[in-house]
Amino acid sequence: MIDTLHPSKVKLLEAAFRVIRTKGYSATRIDDICEAAGVTKGSFFHHFKGKEDLAVAAAEHWSATTGALFAEAAYHAASDPLERVLGYIDFRKKLLEGELPEITCLVGTMVQEAYETQPEIRDACGRSILAHAAEIERDIAEAMRDRGIAADWTAGSLALHTQAVLQGAFILAKATGETKVAVASVDHLRRYVELLFDANTKRGDES
Repeated sequence: MIDTLHPSKVKLLEAAFRVIRTKGYSATRIDDICEAAGVTKGSFFHHFKGKEDLAVAAAEHWSATTGALFAEAAYHAASDPLERVLGYIDFRKKLLEGELPEITCLVGTMVQEAYETQPEIRDACGRSILAHAAEIERDIAEAMRDRGIAADWTAGSLALHTQAVLQGAFILAKATGETKVAVASVDHLRRYVELLFDANTKRGDES
């Protein structure tokens, strides 16, 4: 749990969020993390064996932190599951306001560098992304049932597609140096989901 972590460990983990999203995992040094956290290297090695151990813990802390953020989001209050799905997309779009390092995904950043060479980091990042997709998958599945949708795609595949679009949007934002391309990608994602569900069809209506 987040609230049971030692304060200096939390500082290091949150510093990792900032530094790795700015510099990338490979270019980040332990000294960079310590400086950003305002703690000593002795404190770092009290909590972590090394940079890889920090990265795995950071991925887990990222999941807990962002999970709490999404759990409290207002879109969950909608009675219509499709409105919750679209509300989730709208919420993700709102999170694209800010500087590039602040709006990008820690685990998406790390896994691009570590997927082949550091399997523990890859697996921690994978667990984070897949667990997040599983949350939206439940609402997608309910929306499919509500609207009687039988298709050759699944709630799980669409949930993963939302993450593919979002992670790709972060990459495009980094490549262009601006967030508007990411915002446009999220807008396209919303239109795509609306078309899949024919959002004008009322719950329980037959098409």
